[in-house]
Amino acid sequence: MARNFKELREKMEPARRARVEKRVQQALRAMPLDELREARELTQTQLAEVLQVSQGAVSKVERRADMYISTLRSYVRAIGGDLQIRAVFPEGEVLIDQFEDLGSRQRG
Repeated sequence: MARNFKELREKMEPARRARVEKRVQQALRAMPLDELREARELTQTQLAEVLQVSQGAVSKVERRADMYISTLRSYVRAIGGDLQIRAVFPEGEVLIDQFEDLGSRQRG
């Protein structure tokens, strides 16, 4: 049965969990998906298990420049995050909430 990142993190030793959190905080800037996964100290194989896909499917997602929002949301949730889409303008940012219920529509 697939496990989510929270379950994997709970099994980590406290020192390792602290290292992961520190690396994530340092890395919270623009980065490709593979680097984000590595910052969360997950292998493609571990992530594939959580997503219930093959390791090759994870590799393909990480190399894509264009994908469905639902695919990206699943990937981000599997490594312990949540996806938000924002438009950035000179006067500020706007959260685009059109896609927020996308996940619930797919599950239900």
